[in-house]
Amino acid sequence: MGKNIEFSFDKIVKQYARYREIHPGVLRNLLIKVNKDSKVLEIGCGTGNYIIALNSLTGCQSWGIDISEEMLSTAKTRSNSVCFKLSQATSLDFPDEFFDFVFSVNVIHHIKDHRRYYEEAYRVLKYKGRIVTVTDSEWILRNRRPLTLYFPETLEIDLKRYPSIEKLKDIMTDVGFYNIEEEMTEYYYYLTDIGAYREKSFSSLNLISEEAFRKGIERMEEDLKNGPIPCVSRFTMLWGEK
Repeated sequence: MGKNIEFSFDKIVKQYARYREIHPGVLRNLLIKVNKDSKVLEIGCGTGNYIIALNSLTGCQSWGIDISEEMLSTAKTRSNSVCFKLSQATSLDFPDEFFDFVFSVNVIHHIKDHRRYYEEAYRVLKYKGRIVTVTDSEWILRNRRPLTLYFPETLEIDLKRYPSIEKLKDIMTDVGFYNIEEEMTEYYYYLTDIGAYREKSFSSLNLISEEAFRKGIERMEEDLKNGPIPCVSRFTMLWGEK
């Protein structure tokens, strides 16, 4: 049996900052929508990887919010150009029609009220403003490599946590977004160091039993003896316009 699916990111700030990296395909697609005149908000920014990169590459006006004080403390040490704020995704402390672009990366499954998330994003976006929710579809969850491959117990947990793409589309439509589109981006790589898994920098690894976790690590260690482990990181990017 897995653990309770409630989880605090304050527990893995150091691991997250050390191991979690930018997905090249996600960043490339985000950059298409941002320029130096854009006002950009990242919801659930964590230690700031994406919003700091966007700010650095484009000079856009940048804000990042998160519910973890520890995550934000780390983010603030990495950039003086981004405004980081402690805030709930479902209660944004910003004026109406303030942002040109709002995005989140692998965050929606941590938010309980998806409708309220989109309602708040809609409220703070300007007319013609864009939103993108970067998340995992059911197919992506079932085909994660290495996470689901080595830790199959994470699949059942994450199928319960992640909302379906169709559900999110329906909510976005109800809230008022249009031009709703989805695309998948993927990045292939080879894993030579399993520190990110050994130190549980992925939230779902903190939600499975210790026995399941240990067995998965042992399988990874055994396969590494034969060379780097082939991996692929995929995301669905769900776009909408106000």
